[in-house]
Amino acid sequence: MRDVIYAINLTLDGCCDHTKFKPDEETFGYFMHLLRDVDQLVYGRKTYELMVPYWPDIAKSQSETKADIEFAQTFVSKKKIVFSRSLAGAEDENTRIVRTNLRDEMLKLKQEPGNNILVGGVDVPSQLIELGLVDEYRFVVMPIIAGEGRRLMEGVSLPEKLQLKLVESKTFRSGCVALRYLKQ
Repeated sequence: MRDVIYAINLTLDGCCDHTKFKPDEETFGYFMHLLRDVDQLVYGRKTYELMVPYWPDIAKSQSETKADIEFAQTFVSKKKIVFSRSLAGAEDENTRIVRTNLRDEMLKLKQEPGNNILVGGVDVPSQLIELGLVDEYRFVVMPIIAGEGRRLMEGVSLPEKLQLKLVESKTFRSGCVALRYLKQ
């Protein structure tokens, strides 16, 4: 069975609004490594629209840094599922729009053969956390207090406290800390 991994950058005060900070090179490399190790990406409409057409355009134009181009090419090669009721269609051939039940679809995906599933954004991962379907959490905490912006887990009502086990941590030169937790 494949695991569902939730990965996100956030500030010390829990802000996950990417307009409030810019990940450094080490953080970018951390996520690049994670992206290489999964078969499937899962997003909601908002996150998908932040990623596409931005990364596919970089993959085509080859106009950014070597690291950006490598990330873009890897991103484009991955199968993607977007949960959305309003998105008319996908902009790339590796993307499927899903309008059915999130829980049922994710349970099916977990049963498929292959490597793990990476979930990004806030809305869909929050729902998956509520449903108990996230197996691993990867947080990269920026040494910033944003003081504003969207917070992780806003509006989430867990049926019970979620106990996680820290299995890895890494401090980057910038002061960012990557934390990896498993569901217990």
